[in-house]
Amino acid sequence: MRKILVIRLGALGDFVQSFGPFEAIRKAHPAAQITLLTTSPFVGLASASGWFDRVECDSRPRWHNIKGMLALRRQLRGYDRVYDLQTSSRTARYYRLAGKPEWSGHAVGAALRHTNPWRNAMHTLPRQRDQLHKAGIAEVPLPNVAWLENHGPKLGFAYAVLVPGAAPHRPAKRWPARFYGVLAQMLVAQGLTPLVVGTAADTPLAAEICQICPQTHDYTGATNLLELAGLVARASVAIGNDTGPMHLAAQMGCRCIVLFSAESNPALTAPLGRKPGQVSVISVPDLALLAPQRVAAAL
Repeated sequence: MRKILVIRLGALGDFVQSFGPFEAIRKAHPAAQITLLTTSPFVGLASASGWFDRVECDSRPRWHNIKGMLALRRQLRGYDRVYDLQTSSRTARYYRLAGKPEWSGHAVGAALRHTNPWRNAMHTLPRQRDQLHKAGIAEVPLPNVAWLENHGPKLGFAYAVLVPGAAPHRPAKRWPARFYGVLAQMLVAQGLTPLVVGTAADTPLAAEICQICPQTHDYTGATNLLELAGLVARASVAIGNDTGPMHLAAQMGCRCIVLFSAESNPALTAPLGRKPGQVSVISVPDLALLAPQRVAAAL
Protein backbone atom coordinates (compact mmCIF):
# COMPACT_ATOMS: atom_id res chain seq x y z
CA MET A 1 0.00 0.00 0.00
CA ARG A 2 1.69 3.18 -1.17
CA LYS A 3 -1.18 5.67 -1.15
CA ILE A 4 -4.03 5.62 1.36
CA LEU A 5 -6.98 7.94 1.80
CA VAL A 6 -8.86 8.38 5.09
CA ILE A 7 -12.27 10.09 4.99
CA ARG A 8 -13.56 11.79 8.13
CA LEU A 9 -15.85 14.80 7.74
CA GLY A 10 -18.36 14.96 10.58
CA ALA A 11 -18.73 17.25 13.58
CA LEU A 12 -16.07 17.83 16.25
CA GLY A 13 -17.24 14.99 18.51
CA ASP A 14 -17.19 12.52 15.62
CA PHE A 15 -13.76 13.73 14.51
CA VAL A 16 -12.27 13.40 18.01
CA GLN A 17 -13.65 9.88 18.38
CA SER A 18 -11.62 8.93 15.29
CA PHE A 19 -8.27 9.81 16.89
CA GLY A 20 -7.70 6.17 17.83
CA PRO A 21 -8.54 4.85 14.33
CA PHE A 22 -6.33 7.57 12.79
CA GLU A 23 -3.36 6.43 14.84
CA ALA A 24 -4.11 2.74 14.18
CA ILE A 25 -4.17 3.33 10.42
CA ARG A 26 -0.88 5.23 10.61
CA LYS A 27 0.77 2.37 12.56
CA ALA A 28 -0.65 -0.23 10.17
CA HIS A 29 0.82 1.56 7.15
CA PRO A 30 4.04 3.21 8.37
CA ALA A 31 5.58 3.60 4.91
CA ALA A 32 2.47 4.71 3.03
CA GLN A 33 1.57 8.25 2.06
CA ILE A 34 -1.67 8.83 3.97
CA THR A 35 -4.05 11.63 3.03
CA LEU A 36 -7.00 12.76 5.14
CA LEU A 37 -10.08 14.15 3.44
CA THR A 38 -11.97 16.29 5.93
CA THR A 39 -13.83 19.59 6.25
CA SER A 40 -12.29 23.00 6.86
CA PRO A 41 -12.76 23.22 10.67
CA PHE A 42 -10.46 20.23 11.22
CA VAL A 43 -7.64 20.93 8.77
CA GLY A 44 -5.40 22.64 11.34
CA LEU A 45 -6.00 20.00 13.99
CA ALA A 46 -5.32 17.12 11.58
CA SER A 47 -2.23 18.79 10.12
CA ALA A 48 -0.66 19.12 13.58
CA SER A 49 -1.36 15.50 14.55
CA GLY A 50 1.44 13.76 12.65
CA TRP A 51 -0.94 11.01 11.56
CA PHE A 52 -1.22 12.24 7.97
CA ASP A 53 1.20 13.23 5.23
CA ARG A 54 -1.41 15.43 3.60
CA VAL A 55 -4.73 16.94 4.64
CA GLU A 56 -7.26 17.95 2.01
CA CYS A 57 -10.54 19.78 2.41
CA ASP A 58 -13.80 18.36 1.09
CA SER A 59 -15.94 21.31 0.01
CA ARG A 60 -18.95 18.94 -0.06
CA PRO A 61 -20.29 20.14 -3.42
CA ARG A 62 -23.91 19.47 -4.26
CA TRP A 63 -24.46 16.49 -6.52
CA HIS A 64 -25.68 18.67 -9.40
CA ASN A 65 -22.56 20.87 -9.20
CA ILE A 66 -20.65 19.31 -12.09
CA LYS A 67 -17.49 21.37 -11.63
CA GLY A 68 -17.42 20.66 -7.91
CA MET A 69 -18.03 16.95 -8.38
CA LEU A 70 -15.24 16.68 -10.94
CA ALA A 71 -12.88 18.32 -8.46
CA LEU A 72 -14.02 15.92 -5.74
CA ARG A 73 -13.49 12.95 -8.05
CA ARG A 74 -9.89 14.08 -8.62
CA GLN A 75 -9.40 14.17 -4.84
CA LEU A 76 -10.76 10.65 -4.43
CA ARG A 77 -8.89 8.89 -7.22
CA GLY A 78 -5.46 7.26 -7.30
CA TYR A 79 -5.41 5.52 -3.91
CA ASP A 80 -4.55 1.89 -3.18
CA ARG A 81 -6.97 1.78 -0.25
CA VAL A 82 -9.61 4.08 1.23
CA TYR A 83 -10.77 4.03 4.85
CA ASP A 84 -14.19 5.68 5.00
CA LEU A 85 -14.61 6.50 8.70
CA GLN A 86 -17.52 8.81 7.98
CA THR A 87 -19.71 5.98 6.61
CA SER A 88 -22.59 8.30 5.78
CA SER A 89 -24.97 8.02 2.85
CA ARG A 90 -22.91 10.74 1.18
CA THR A 91 -19.54 9.03 1.52
CA ALA A 92 -21.02 5.70 0.42
CA ARG A 93 -21.53 7.39 -2.95
CA TYR A 94 -17.86 8.42 -2.93
CA TYR A 95 -16.98 4.76 -3.49
CA ARG A 96 -18.14 4.87 -7.11
CA LEU A 97 -16.82 8.39 -7.59
CA ALA A 98 -13.40 7.14 -6.50
CA GLY A 99 -13.46 4.41 -9.16
CA LYS A 100 -14.22 1.54 -6.75
CA PRO A 101 -10.77 1.14 -5.12
CA GLU A 102 -10.12 -1.22 -2.21
CA TRP A 103 -12.54 0.35 0.24
CA SER A 104 -13.15 -0.02 3.97
CA GLY A 105 -16.61 1.24 4.81
CA HIS A 106 -20.25 0.38 4.36
CA ALA A 107 -20.55 1.06 0.62
CA VAL A 108 -22.29 -1.75 -1.28
CA GLY A 109 -19.76 -3.74 -3.30
CA ALA A 110 -16.72 -2.61 -1.30
CA ALA A 111 -14.00 -5.23 -0.92
CA LEU A 112 -13.63 -4.55 2.81
CA ARG A 113 -17.26 -3.72 3.46
CA HIS A 114 -18.29 -3.45 7.11
CA THR A 115 -21.15 -5.93 7.13
CA ASN A 116 -21.93 -6.09 10.86
CA PRO A 117 -25.77 -6.03 10.95
CA TRP A 118 -25.68 -4.15 14.27
CA ARG A 119 -23.39 -1.35 13.10
CA ASN A 120 -26.10 1.30 13.37
CA ALA A 121 -26.79 0.30 16.99
CA MET A 122 -23.11 0.48 18.02
CA HIS A 123 -21.30 3.31 19.73
CA THR A 124 -18.96 5.14 17.35
CA LEU A 125 -15.74 3.79 18.87
CA PRO A 126 -16.52 0.04 18.87
CA ARG A 127 -18.13 0.41 15.44
CA GLN A 128 -14.94 1.90 14.03
CA ARG A 129 -12.81 -0.74 15.74
CA ASP A 130 -15.00 -3.44 14.21
CA GLN A 131 -14.72 -1.83 10.78
CA LEU A 132 -10.91 -1.66 10.96
CA HIS A 133 -10.71 -5.25 12.23
CA LYS A 134 -12.53 -6.29 9.06
CA ALA A 135 -9.81 -4.45 7.10
CA GLY A 136 -7.00 -6.27 8.91
CA ILE A 137 -6.21 -3.76 11.66
CA ALA A 138 -6.65 -5.80 14.81
CA GLU A 139 -5.84 -3.20 17.49
CA VAL A 140 -7.09 0.36 17.95
CA PRO A 141 -5.33 1.58 21.10
CA LEU A 142 -5.91 4.83 22.96
CA PRO A 143 -4.29 7.55 20.84
CA ASN A 144 -1.31 9.57 21.96
CA VAL A 145 -2.54 13.14 22.53
CA ALA A 146 0.65 14.57 24.02
CA TRP A 147 1.04 16.75 20.92
CA LEU A 148 -2.04 18.70 22.03
CA GLU A 149 -1.22 19.25 25.70
CA ASN A 150 0.95 22.37 25.47
CA HIS A 151 -1.40 24.47 23.37
CA GLY A 152 -3.64 27.19 24.70
CA PRO A 153 -3.41 29.55 27.67
CA LYS A 154 -1.68 28.30 30.79
CA LEU A 155 -3.57 29.72 33.75
CA GLY A 156 -2.15 30.02 37.22
CA PHE A 157 -5.24 28.86 39.08
CA ALA A 158 -7.53 25.85 39.32
CA TYR A 159 -10.51 26.04 37.00
CA ALA A 160 -13.55 24.17 35.75
CA VAL A 161 -14.63 24.31 32.11
CA LEU A 162 -18.31 24.86 31.29
CA VAL A 163 -19.67 23.97 27.84
CA PRO A 164 -23.21 25.42 27.56
CA GLY A 165 -23.51 25.28 23.78
CA ALA A 166 -24.71 22.57 21.38
CA ALA A 167 -25.90 22.34 17.80
CA PRO A 168 -28.09 25.42 17.15
CA HIS A 169 -30.74 23.35 15.40
CA ARG A 170 -31.11 21.07 18.46
CA PRO A 171 -31.90 23.38 21.40
CA ALA A 172 -33.24 20.49 23.50
CA LYS A 173 -29.63 19.32 23.92
CA ARG A 174 -28.82 22.45 25.98
CA TRP A 175 -29.01 22.73 29.74
CA PRO A 176 -30.34 26.25 30.49
CA ALA A 177 -27.60 28.86 30.79
CA ARG A 178 -29.05 30.13 34.07
CA PHE A 179 -28.45 26.70 35.57
CA TYR A 180 -24.81 26.87 34.46
CA GLY A 181 -24.66 30.21 36.26
CA VAL A 182 -25.91 28.65 39.51
CA LEU A 183 -23.45 25.77 39.09
CA ALA A 184 -20.66 28.30 38.50
CA GLN A 185 -21.43 29.86 41.89
CA MET A 186 -21.12 26.42 43.49
CA LEU A 187 -17.78 25.85 41.75
CA VAL A 188 -16.44 29.18 43.03
CA ALA A 189 -17.45 28.15 46.55
CA GLN A 190 -15.30 25.03 46.09
CA GLY A 191 -12.25 27.04 44.97
CA LEU A 192 -12.60 26.56 41.21
CA THR A 193 -12.80 29.39 38.71
CA PRO A 194 -15.46 28.71 36.02
CA LEU A 195 -14.38 29.09 32.38
CA VAL A 196 -16.99 29.10 29.61
CA VAL A 197 -15.78 27.76 26.25
CA GLY A 198 -17.44 27.44 22.86
CA THR A 199 -17.73 29.28 19.58
CA ALA A 200 -18.50 32.96 19.20
CA ALA A 201 -22.15 31.96 18.75
CA ASP A 202 -22.13 30.83 22.40
CA THR A 203 -21.10 34.26 23.72
CA PRO A 204 -24.69 35.21 24.73
CA LEU A 205 -24.82 32.04 26.86
CA ALA A 206 -21.52 33.00 28.49
CA ALA A 207 -22.84 36.51 29.17
CA GLU A 208 -25.85 35.08 30.99
CA ILE A 209 -23.62 32.82 33.09
CA CYS A 210 -21.24 35.69 33.89
CA GLN A 211 -24.16 37.86 34.97
CA ILE A 212 -25.16 35.25 37.57
CA CYS A 213 -21.57 34.44 38.56
CA PRO A 214 -19.22 37.40 37.86
CA GLN A 215 -16.11 35.35 38.74
CA THR A 216 -16.66 33.35 35.51
CA HIS A 217 -14.17 33.84 32.66
CA ASP A 218 -15.54 33.96 29.10
CA TYR A 219 -13.41 32.11 26.54
CA THR A 220 -16.12 31.68 23.89
CA GLY A 221 -14.71 32.35 20.42
CA ALA A 222 -11.25 32.89 21.91
CA THR A 223 -9.59 29.53 21.18
CA ASN A 224 -9.01 27.37 18.14
CA LEU A 225 -9.27 23.60 18.49
CA LEU A 226 -5.59 23.11 19.34
CA GLU A 227 -5.79 25.76 22.08
CA LEU A 228 -9.07 24.36 23.39
CA ALA A 229 -7.50 20.91 23.71
CA GLY A 230 -4.68 22.22 25.88
CA LEU A 231 -7.07 24.31 27.96
CA VAL A 232 -9.35 21.38 28.82
CA ALA A 233 -6.37 19.08 29.42
CA ARG A 234 -5.33 21.31 32.34
CA ALA A 235 -8.85 21.74 33.78
CA SER A 236 -9.94 20.16 37.07
CA VAL A 237 -13.28 19.17 35.54
CA ALA A 238 -15.43 19.87 32.49
CA ILE A 239 -19.23 20.04 32.64
CA GLY A 240 -21.27 20.39 29.48
CA ASN A 241 -23.89 19.24 27.06
CA ASP A 242 -23.58 16.46 24.50
CA THR A 243 -21.36 18.45 22.15
CA GLY A 244 -17.92 18.37 20.53
CA PRO A 245 -15.78 20.13 23.17
CA MET A 246 -16.86 17.54 25.76
CA HIS A 247 -15.53 14.76 23.52
CA LEU A 248 -12.26 16.67 23.24
CA ALA A 249 -12.09 17.11 27.02
CA ALA A 250 -12.68 13.38 27.53
CA GLN A 251 -10.00 12.51 24.99
CA MET A 252 -7.53 14.79 26.80
CA GLY A 253 -8.12 12.90 30.07
CA CYS A 254 -10.15 15.61 31.83
CA ARG A 255 -12.75 14.58 34.40
CA CYS A 256 -16.08 15.09 32.60
CA ILE A 257 -19.76 15.32 33.48
CA VAL A 258 -21.88 15.21 30.33
CA LEU A 259 -25.55 16.15 30.29
CA PHE A 260 -27.94 14.31 27.98
CA SER A 261 -31.60 14.89 27.17
CA ALA A 262 -33.91 12.58 25.25
CA GLU A 263 -32.61 14.33 22.14
CA SER A 264 -29.61 11.98 21.96
CA ASN A 265 -28.64 8.53 23.19
CA PRO A 266 -25.53 8.28 25.40
CA ALA A 267 -25.24 4.58 24.55
CA LEU A 268 -24.36 5.64 21.01
CA THR A 269 -22.65 9.00 21.41
CA ALA A 270 -21.34 9.57 24.95
CA PRO A 271 -17.64 10.43 25.36
CA LEU A 272 -15.84 7.38 26.71
CA GLY A 273 -12.68 8.97 28.08
CA ARG A 274 -9.31 7.34 28.68
CA LYS A 275 -9.83 5.55 31.99
CA PRO A 276 -12.70 4.07 34.05
CA GLY A 277 -14.71 6.60 36.01
CA GLN A 278 -13.34 9.60 34.12
CA VAL A 279 -16.65 10.42 32.39
CA SER A 280 -20.00 10.60 34.16
CA VAL A 281 -23.25 10.87 32.22
CA ILE A 282 -26.43 12.44 33.58
CA SER A 283 -29.32 11.55 31.29
CA VAL A 284 -32.80 12.98 31.78
CA PRO A 285 -35.71 13.37 29.34
CA ASP A 286 -35.78 17.18 29.64
CA LEU A 287 -32.68 19.15 30.65
CA ALA A 288 -34.88 22.08 31.71
CA LEU A 289 -35.90 19.92 34.70
CA LEU A 290 -32.35 18.99 35.75
CA ALA A 291 -31.49 20.84 38.97
CA PRO A 292 -27.99 22.36 39.36
CA GLN A 293 -27.74 20.63 42.74
CA ARG A 294 -27.89 17.21 41.06
CA VAL A 295 -25.08 18.15 38.69
CA ALA A 296 -23.03 19.54 41.57
CA ALA A 297 -23.56 16.29 43.48
CA ALA A 298 -21.84 14.43 40.63
CA LEU A 299 -18.69 16.41 41.39
